[in-house]
Amino acid sequence: MSQIATLIQTLAKGGPVMIPLLGCSIVALAVVVERLAFWWRQRDEGAADRALELAERGKLDEALEVVRGAGGATARVIAAGLAERQVSPAVAMEAAAQSQTSRLRSYLPVLDTIITLSPLLGLLGTVTGMIAAFGILSTSGMNQPTAITGGVAEALIATAAGLAIAIATLVPYNYFTARAEQAMDAMERMASRLDLALKEQQIP
Repeated sequence: MSQIATLIQTLAKGGPVMIPLLGCSIVALAVVVERLAFWWRQRDEGAADRALELAERGKLDEALEVVRGAGGATARVIAAGLAERQVSPAVAMEAAAQSQTSRLRSYLPVLDTIITLSPLLGLLGTVTGMIAAFGILSTSGMNQPTAITGGVAEALIATAAGLAIAIATLVPYNYFTARAEQAMDAMERMASRLDLALKEQQIP
């Protein structure tokens, strides 16, 4: 507990800019937890593969049953194509893919903003801390060296906090972005396979 209290006291010395930095860290953590839960629910894409195998063998109703209750993005695209196979499966899959793409990329702009904003807030803390230090220096000269060093410490703490938040957010942001790109590639690839299988079965 003493180490936590020391950490809190150290961060408090960073000045008022630590309040928005704290907000950034809380928002980033909440988004990371939400995205981890989202991708945990997306982990089973085997239903889409099984449905495609059935569809390529002409068992379209069975394929639709396999993906109808699945939660994965690719499975939902395949389900949309199979459900509208008599009308326009390609259009149905395209619409479903657009909807799923939005879900895959949800909250990523928030993380991107925090990655950019946090170092800037840290830089703002640096500027305000140095202004305070030089203000004391101009009025009291070297008579209050601890006050001067306190302003410099405020600047350094704010900068370090901003960089730490940005670095800690950058790793999950890149991971979630890569996962979204992979999922979108899979949706496009499997939708093309299903569209081709449906067209082949319509050939007399």
